[in-house]
Amino acid sequence: MLTISPEIVCYLVTKAHEFQAKEAVVIPEEPSSPSDDWALQVLADHVDDLCLQEIRSIIEDMSPAQQSELLALMWLGRGDYDIDEWAAAVEDAMEIGIERPAEYLLAHPMVADYLEEGLIQHDYSCDE
Repeated sequence: MLTISPEIVCYLVTKAHEFQAKEAVVIPEEPSSPSDDWALQVLADHVDDLCLQEIRSIIEDMSPAQQSELLALMWLGRGDYDIDEWAAAVEDAMEIGIERPAEYLLAHPMVADYLEEGLIQHDYSCDE
């Protein structure tokens, strides 16, 4: 069961599509080396981007439990977990405790699609 608002997730989906559709945003699928902090480097180039700032603000205003659900939704939509493993996905996200969840999410080029797919598996839709 979701405790995070599906409407907020859908809004983030829309904003993530907007941000990643911009021509200058190029996020590699994989870092060139394991030590590269490539996601933060790419996002740092867009520090003045209002869309990125809004996404960051929304996610930073969430409780740690909601942030964990958001990460778990992405993992669910990406296929790392299935719906029967939802509690484990949320628990894993809480245990990992990602320091910059907005940057982590946006570093995945298909995050909007993954979040939307995660919602669909919970019987919610952004199309409604």
